[in-house]
Amino acid sequence: MELDGATILRLRQVLFLLVLLGVSGEVSEPKQFSVVEEMERGTFVANVAKALGLEMGELSDRGTRVVFKGNKEYLQLNRRTGDLLLREKLDREELCGPSDPCVLPFKILLENPLEILPAVLNVLDINDHSPIFLETEMLLKISESALPGTVFLLESGKDLDVGSNSIQNYTISPNSLFHIQIRDNSEGKRYPELVLDETLDREEQSEVTLTLTAVDGGIPPRSGTAQVRILVVDINDNAPVFAQLRYEVQIPENSSIGSKIVTVSATDLDAGNNGEISYTFLHASENIRKIFHLKEELGELYLREKVDFESAQSYIINIQAADGGGLSAECTVVIQVIDLNDNPPEVTISSFTSPIPENSPETVVAVFSVSDLDSGENGRIVCSIQDDLPFALKPSIENFYTLVTEGALDREYKAEYNITITVMDLGFPRLKSEYNLTVLISDVNDNPPMFSQRTYKVYLQENNSPALHIGSVSASDRDSGINAKVTYSLLPPEPEDLPLFSYISINSDNGHLYALRSLDYEAIQTFQFTVRAVDGGSPSLSSQVLVQIMVQDENDNSPFVLYPLQNGTVPCNDLVPRTAEPGYLVTKVIAVDRDWGQNSWLSYQLLKATDSGLFTLWAHNGEIHTARPISDRDAIKQKLVVLVKDNGQPSLSTVATLNVLLVDGFSEPYVKLPGISKEEVPTDTLTTYLIISLTTVSFLFLLSIIIFIVIHLWKRKKDSTDIRNFTSNNPFPGHLVNISRTGTLSHSYQYEVCLANDSGASEFKFLKPIIPTLLTSEGNKYSIENLA
Repeated sequence: MELDGATILRLRQVLFLLVLLGVSGEVSEPKQFSVVEEMERGTFVANVAKALGLEMGELSDRGTRVVFKGNKEYLQLNRRTGDLLLREKLDREELCGPSDPCVLPFKILLENPLEILPAVLNVLDINDHSPIFLETEMLLKISESALPGTVFLLESGKDLDVGSNSIQNYTISPNSLFHIQIRDNSEGKRYPELVLDETLDREEQSEVTLTLTAVDGGIPPRSGTAQVRILVVDINDNAPVFAQLRYEVQIPENSSIGSKIVTVSATDLDAGNNGEISYTFLHASENIRKIFHLKEELGELYLREKVDFESAQSYIINIQAADGGGLSAECTVVIQVIDLNDNPPEVTISSFTSPIPENSPETVVAVFSVSDLDSGENGRIVCSIQDDLPFALKPSIENFYTLVTEGALDREYKAEYNITITVMDLGFPRLKSEYNLTVLISDVNDNPPMFSQRTYKVYLQENNSPALHIGSVSASDRDSGINAKVTYSLLPPEPEDLPLFSYISINSDNGHLYALRSLDYEAIQTFQFTVRAVDGGSPSLSSQVLVQIMVQDENDNSPFVLYPLQNGTVPCNDLVPRTAEPGYLVTKVIAVDRDWGQNSWLSYQLLKATDSGLFTLWAHNGEIHTARPISDRDAIKQKLVVLVKDNGQPSLSTVATLNVLLVDGFSEPYVKLPGISKEEVPTDTLTTYLIISLTTVSFLFLLSIIIFIVIHLWKRKKDSTDIRNFTSNNPFPGHLVNISRTGTLSHSYQYEVCLANDSGASEFKFLKPIIPTLLTSEGNKYSIENLA
């Protein structure tokens, strides 16, 4: 069967009560301290360290303090010396009234470790009050028939002091008719009685006036006086008689003002004036006369003021019945005040700690006591807090509790707790009080900074301006204050890498990234580095993130013509037989562009030709074909100007010039030019010259290409020396590639025409096929191989 929330709460309350009662039974004997009343503020009372057997420094280290009930502060403790001093002047009569001894209980609270020791302060009386009579004149009616030795009751004096400082003796002014005798009651108080020494004679003296003096036992003694007026009346031989000598009454403390409590009754057998009875208070204190009212004629006792069980649990009232002849009798009325549950419980905080650090084990947050002025079940208290909080209440001695954490707390989960301490008594109806505590959790640096992304990619256009803001990284820290202040930095590169700090910088406060110099896509396509975020805690925590820089291409390179060479070296001409059919492949313009993507897409356009109708240029691969059959009217030497243009925005272009010679056939070892007479050439000498010329021209051609490539690459290398270690995505692989990306190297229909002149009138042409061209790349270096 499941228990509901109210049943569980009641079980917890009963458990707390049982533990409290068990602990209370083990309380040690209270430490006794004494001080004389009316001593000045700061008066030395005792040394707590000596009384508890502690070292001098332990009081301060353990956070010792004194706690009185109801937040009173009668004493103050000097933790350094251990001296217990008066915080204010004490008046024993104000604190305890007639009670003797006057005891003020308090607790000595040691916080670390927690220990609560009971103690009491005895306030000693001094003789600072003189005896007084509430009635300065007492009237006695004594019959002349009274016999010597007859005793007459007198009002006693009042002294606020106690013990030996209270009233110890009574005296009467010297006379021959009366003397004073003193009677002690069961409560230890002394009352005067007037004793008749001689028979009175009304005709001789009808009235006697005496002075009654009350003397206390102080040094020096104090005294007070009252007048006793005695009227001598005729004989009255019957005294009043009460129906009962002791009346016991119970009234609740919420009794209304004016309600009748009891009626006392006495009878007198005499007649006339001697039989008329009047009722008065006898030996009543000022407090009783203020709270109660007695009707003299009827003997009815009424409530004049509210009674409070917490102030007085019972009242004892002596009532005297006197007849008209001066005879009297007395009875006692005992009034018991019944307690009602009219006082809610109270919480007194003795120690409170806030804020408390997170991640701490069980920690004492507060030490407090609970109290209820009611008694019995009305004064029994249960204490509780909310169930959904990571805190617990632990009972200590008597009515003390400690509020502790149940485990380590996490500020990032919750930084503040509102705790309501609820105390409830077991009376009817039940009364409760609530005390609210706000406990703050202080931060501990237990969370590293966390980046918003696992990896950052930053896209940067090449040829950027220096100090350009290219992007940002961001990290957050769940801690607070200085523990959450994040500082950014770049991790240094490996020793074999280039100095990263000359290319990238970061703002340590906000994580903004800056490019310190202009980047070139043709040299660097992408690189990466690590950013570290460190918080301001101690010890500090950090995290790292990888940042990738992606350099984006810009159309900043014009196409470069690989063939035909445009460097002004020995010219080479392309040969076309006159018998070539339309569509015959004459040659191919080979060009490259160091840019990437559409910026490197090349197109070809024939700008100028000797005979614009003889040749056609394919726009996408640079191949030149014959457009029609070659006639005898066509010039032998045809000059073509080709525009090579990329696809960038804006586009860049390069002009290439090439010569085409129209010949009659490839099988003849030479070609006869018009206007040149035929001569016989010695076969052996001509062959030797041709071989020497061919070797020389080939060597110069290769040398010029090598020199051109070396110079070009040297200039590029000079600009990219510092970035040679970055990862680069080469636009060309290291094997044979298609330069124009449209198949410009798919055929090897290239020829080299070299002209050799001898000293004669004839000029010969030697035709030699060129071995297929290989374009290789090493990094960003281009080279042409196998050019024979």
